[in-house]
Amino acid sequence: MTSKHKCDPRELPDLIIRPIVTEKATILLEQNKYVFDVAKKASKPQIKAAIESLFDVTVTKVNTLNRPPKKRRVGRFIGYKPRYKRAIVTLAEGDSITLFPEV
Repeated sequence: MTSKHKCDPRELPDLIIRPIVTEKATILLEQNKYVFDVAKKASKPQIKAAIESLFDVTVTKVNTLNRPPKKRRVGRFIGYKPRYKRAIVTLAEGDSITLFPEV
């Protein structure tokens, strides 16, 4: 690993922004895959380390994709929604993350 992949362990939780709960994401849950929005600068090894430390699971694979920018208008001003990288994380057999704690 090169030095650019090294990350302070205290910064790892900040890389994960939020879990994604969409129809496609719920279908992926059956294959033990979880979808998260992550920081744009996060690399795959950093995402893997962050998920493993946050949820105490074993990550076998990380797939990432950059979302395209979406236009938003406020009156006559055109801007863009904030962009995030999306990560699809595959967990080892038997591991799981509780996205909906029992209320």
